[in-house]
Amino acid sequence: MAENTKSPKKDIVNRLSRIEGQVRGIKGMIEEDKPCLDVLAQIWAARAALHKAAELLMENYVKECLVKDQENFESSVEELVKAIKAIMS
Repeated sequence: MAENTKSPKKDIVNRLSRIEGQVRGIKGMIEEDKPCLDVLAQIWAARAALHKAAELLMENYVKECLVKDQENFESSVEELVKAIKAIMS
């Protein structure tokens, strides 16, 4: 079975590029006086895409940084908890 060789960094950067396009599209919709509900739907879609990018970044952090850096594991966990609290507030 072939292993997925796509890097998490490349995946996140690609997602962010698509989100940039979504945001430019939203700006264009507002400039063209598109219906508010259509604009809101696109804003929610961009928000969901950002949320997914954040999830992937968090997953990568846990797999690549937290697990591999056993020497600083406790401080890395504290940083992760701080980040999660900031996201949730």
